[in-house]
Amino acid sequence: MSETPRPLIGILWMVVTGLCFIAVTATVKHAAQELPAAQAAFLRYLLGLVFLIPAMGAIRAARIDRRDLAIFGIRGLCHTLAVILWFYAMTQISIAEVTAMNYLTPVYVTLGAALLLGERLAARRITAVLAALLGVVVILRPGFREVETGHFAMMGTALLFGVSYLSAKPLSGRHSAALVVAVLSITVTIGLAPFAYAVWVPPSMTEVAWMFLVASFATAGHYSMTRAFAAAPIAVTQPVTFLQMVWAVLLGWALFDEAPDGWVILGATIIIASVSFIAWREARLRREVVRPQVVIK
Repeated sequence: MSETPRPLIGILWMVVTGLCFIAVTATVKHAAQELPAAQAAFLRYLLGLVFLIPAMGAIRAARIDRRDLAIFGIRGLCHTLAVILWFYAMTQISIAEVTAMNYLTPVYVTLGAALLLGERLAARRITAVLAALLGVVVILRPGFREVETGHFAMMGTALLFGVSYLSAKPLSGRHSAALVVAVLSITVTIGLAPFAYAVWVPPSMTEVAWMFLVASFATAGHYSMTRAFAAAPIAVTQPVTFLQMVWAVLLGWALFDEAPDGWVILGATIIIASVSFIAWREARLRREVVRPQVVIK
């Protein structure tokens, strides 16, 4: 059930995705400091299963062939390991660091889309991605900060999320966004269960409530991301994810007393400029494609 490519719609869906995921980041940073990473991740996915109840009939009626079943399984395994590492990283390093290091994922995704999915990497898209990565480098200033276990966890997270997102692209072309999100939620919940059992501590009702809020934002984010993938090529939607760095800096500043400096502002400006350029360029090309041709007889 593939759609005609709609770059602007895909970009807008990815903006919504970024806002949802940065809300997840802030909530976990605030509320999951005392829970083991695997348990916090398990509670987030277990509680998120409530959002699948209205769609259970459609899920049972869905026809998934062996090829897609294998892709769903690979995606679930990679996502399981990624979320454990991500929840751990959130307890060790700042929101800005987590978000910035997460930008390794679009690099893996964009290159993987070209190598594995046959998507074309036009010069303007490569330029936008490189410019956004330059913005991340300006923010991180490698060589001037201590490397902690949380940073190593985020390196693994980025790679595993890259595989997960690449798997979502072909699935979103053959199945509804609701089904893709539902199967991910189910497979990751099952995958996280043994890890959570190994480190389980009794959670408070407040911690459960916070994890339900995380589940709400995350489920919305995965749904909007899948809609973005269905609407436009990965190479178009991925640069938009760099806007999450802006949201992370603002939230860290407002809620966690992580004041941005001039380098962070400069990096964010580079990121916004690159995303704005690709959105403008794709919209212009789209208008040129659909513009009616006048034939003079």
